[in-house]
Amino acid sequence: MFNNLIESKRKKDRSAGGTTASVVLHAVLIVLVVVVTANAGQKMVEANRQEDVKFVQVKPKTPPPEPEKPPPPPKDVVVAPPPPKGFQVLTAPIKIPDKIPDVDLSKAVTNAADFSGVGVAGGRANGVAGGKPINTDQTYYSFQVEKQTMAVSGNPNPQYPSMLESAHVDGEVLAQFVVDTAGKADMSTFKVLKSTNDLFVDAVKRVLPRWKFYPAETGGHKVKQLVQMPFAFKVP
Repeated sequence: MFNNLIESKRKKDRSAGGTTASVVLHAVLIVLVVVVTANAGQKMVEANRQEDVKFVQVKPKTPPPEPEKPPPPPKDVVVAPPPPKGFQVLTAPIKIPDKIPDVDLSKAVTNAADFSGVGVAGGRANGVAGGKPINTDQTYYSFQVEKQTMAVSGNPNPQYPSMLESAHVDGEVLAQFVVDTAGKADMSTFKVLKSTNDLFVDAVKRVLPRWKFYPAETGGHKVKQLVQMPFAFKVP
């Protein structure tokens, strides 16, 4: 019997060079794995950063609104010329008012000197020599007339728009127009200066042609006057 076992194949002696090569190879692999993992992580972070970026648009500050400028008056509005030196002529009114207008007792009703019969008919005692008579075809401002136009009592009220009335909506309209010498509103000069709703404007435009006014007077003559009149709508 054999006391010693004999190897079928003899192991090769491991050299120092092979061990070194194995260590270097593993080190290279480890470095590559670390580099690849780091790059992948960096790309994921960058992707997340790109997804998280949000752009906020800052709205520019709006400038304060400019103050509203009053609309220009009609082209035929002129400065009242000085009355000529002369006397007043009494004329009978075309329409007899059904209501006595308010009388200011603190002011003189007439000036006796204006009825002297001396000078130009239609003038005034304190008028200007060579002055021009009042032009009744021109339109005047309220401060240019001696007697301002005034609405006759009993004029119909504007009809409240049913839609706004049922919704309990109040409103107002500030209108500008010319009252002619016959005491009628000239709708061709109608202009809206302020309004809270177009339906209120339509209601005013429908009723205003039926209104009657006392015409403005200056120098003893009826003249056209530019007026601004507010219309208020209040839900009862």
